[in-house]
Amino acid sequence: MALDLASLVDPAHTVIVTSEVQNGVVGEHSALPALAEAAGPMIDRLATLLAAARPAGVRVVHATAARRADAAGSNTNARLFAAVKKSPVALLPGSEAAAVVPQLGPEPDDLVLTRLHGLNPMAGTDLDPILRNLGATTVVVTGVSVNVAVTNLVMDAVNHGYQVVLPRDAVCGIPVDYADAVIDNTLSLLATVTTVDDLVTAWSGVRS
Repeated sequence: MALDLASLVDPAHTVIVTSEVQNGVVGEHSALPALAEAAGPMIDRLATLLAAARPAGVRVVHATAARRADAAGSNTNARLFAAVKKSPVALLPGSEAAAVVPQLGPEPDDLVLTRLHGLNPMAGTDLDPILRNLGATTVVVTGVSVNVAVTNLVMDAVNHGYQVVLPRDAVCGIPVDYADAVIDNTLSLLATVTTVDDLVTAWSGVRS
């Protein structure tokens, strides 16, 4: 029997993961300007989501990507990685470009996990054990991009046994119609697709 949304995202076992919502990816000085332009409305919706989640007791984990100046430990085996390497925007660990966009915090209770490699926040990182230590059985996936990282994260989370919830207005990809098609035809088979407003309603009146 399918769970209703409120039960599925009960704060006692739900964590929100934001993927690469950082200054050098979707901010004003982005390494991927087309994605940054498309992501503006998504950032606003995600800020609304987090503002409702935190008081309800839903933990927030910001998953960011970085690359050392010498690229040590980072992938070089895809065209995407080559493009990032050539970009004038350097996602150096600890830099402003690698930081979470200010609209999302991070707040003191949030966790920030930074990776140097891979295509999504879960593959070969600390994200899975940290989610388990937080008691998570449901992961709300947000951020960018539906083209690569978000889709990979949904699949990895499902493969690790989590229930996955995807608020479609809190993720972004380009072109927008392509991202919508991926959500409708692929991610909807793996995750519960919903909206920010539906999640806000599920958490309304809940206080940790």
